[in-house]
Formats: sequence, structure tokens, C-alpha cells
Amino acid sequence: MKRIIQTIKAPKAIGPYSQAVEINGTVYVAGQIGNLPDNGVVVEGGIREQTRQTLDNIREILNEAGYTFEDVVKCTCFLTDFREYKDFNEIFGEYFQVDPPARSTIGISTLPIGVKIKIDCIATK
Repeated sequence: MKRIIQTIKAPKAIGPYSQAVEINGTVYVAGQIGNLPDNGVVVEGGIREQTRQTLDNIREILNEAGYTFEDVVKCTCFLTDFREYKDFNEIFGEYFQVDPPARSTIGISTLPIGVKIKIDCIATK
């Protein structure tokens, strides 16, 4: 049975989609950006701060669903500037220090509300 995951500890969806959906022991987290949960404003700073906030938002959604970063098996990351890849990668590595998930990192020309990064993920138990 499909279960919709929703938490006020992460920014609410800005369209007709759920923060995450769980089905058959797998949770699919919708693409998250570095905006703050309480007001939706993008966190101040650059790629490092936006990456950290994005992953913090994902952590809150995973926690609401009963999962952790250790359960994540795949991430898809979208960057608007690949010159910032090194900084992004360092922050990403802080969250996935042991047995990191499979990952695709894609360059894209633009993202919603001018953010530099967007990440979605899949976690399973």
C-alpha cells in the first residue's frame, strides 16, 4: 500500500506532488532544494550552504518515514554550475561517510527559484 510522507520539518511541496512516497519498503523522496522549512526562503550562502540545507531537508523527510541516510541506495543530484562540484561533493560526503549510495550528478541550466542544487533519492529497508 502506498503511503504519503509529509513533515513540517522540511519545506512543503510547491506543486502537486508529495515530499515522499513509500511503497513496498522503499521510499522515494522528491527533489529537494536548499530552502528553509519554516518560510521557504533559500538559505543564505553558496553551493556549500545550499547542499547542506538540501540534505538536511532530505534527512527530515527520511526520518518522518522511518528511514536514515544509511538506507539511501540512490541519489540524483542536479547542479547549475559544475565548477562547484568539488564543494558540493565535500558536503555530500559528510552525510554519506560509510557505504555511500549510487549517485548520478547532472549539469542543468536552471532550477526553481534560482537555487544551485536539487537532490532526490531512493531509500529502502
